[in-house]
Amino acid sequence: MKHEPVLLQEIVQYLRLNREDGVLVDATVGLGGHAEALLEAYPRARLIAIDRDPAALELAGERLGRFAGRVTFVRARHESLIDILKQHGTDSVSGILADLGVSSMQLDDASRGFSFRFDAPLDMRMGPDSRSAADLVNHLDEASLAEIIREYGEEPMAKRIARAIVEARREAPIETTSRLSAVIRSVKRAKKPHDIDPATLTFQGLRIAANDELIELDRFVTDAVSVLEPGARIAVISFHSLEDRIVKRAFRRLEGECVCPPGLPVCGCGATQIVKVLTGRPVTASEEEVNRNPRSRSAKLRVAERQ
Repeated sequence: MKHEPVLLQEIVQYLRLNREDGVLVDATVGLGGHAEALLEAYPRARLIAIDRDPAALELAGERLGRFAGRVTFVRARHESLIDILKQHGTDSVSGILADLGVSSMQLDDASRGFSFRFDAPLDMRMGPDSRSAADLVNHLDEASLAEIIREYGEEPMAKRIARAIVEARREAPIETTSRLSAVIRSVKRAKKPHDIDPATLTFQGLRIAANDELIELDRFVTDAVSVLEPGARIAVISFHSLEDRIVKRAFRRLEGECVCPPGLPVCGCGATQIVKVLTGRPVTASEEEVNRNPRSRSAKLRVAERQ
């Protein structure tokens, strides 16, 4: 399977280890592209490779097989980082990477039901701990569906789309990606030929909700920083504004900037300067990379260093 990890050179450049024989964590290893490059760059380093998707871990295991003895694979959510490290006898690490969101493998596998490009069962589960998108679409009430589509998909027509979904499922359950996309397109159409597909934002919202993708992301960043050795770095790649906003806010707070709503008499966010943010603005893919790998267009990389 061809797989090109996004911002690969930038990750190797930014995620330099503070010691060459340290422990790296790839908190969302996916198909192992970033992990492979980091293990090549640091021949004495060890890696803890985490992913919630059993299929991804299997493929990453094949890709990283030549590094046997240096890699530990763990099937879990990245939010469980602290527990995972304890279970493997590790108190601190020399670098952490998190490549958030859906992987190219998941998008390109029609049977996983992530994409409206294929007629497939409406699934979208990243792992066995998730709830299927079909379950959400067919059982949530109209208000809950609208909230998911609006908040997670940032879809301005969320109410109309939710209403159309509820009306359509009265005729028969919505069980495939093609039927759901047809329902969405019945109330929303692209205004220009090159606009994104009308189903894009709704599919994004349902995927995020089905997998609880934003749950405890702020805590993950805080936990990750807490186990970094002095001088070690955390790098986070996000693919939509909701993720990036959470990561940016967490980094600001960990750099000592209060992120509480204005008007509070006392700071309640716990802002303490324990990192230096190395990316004032997120690092994005070069024009050459975007032309080669269009999915890199939306990738945003933020990096911070433990003080």
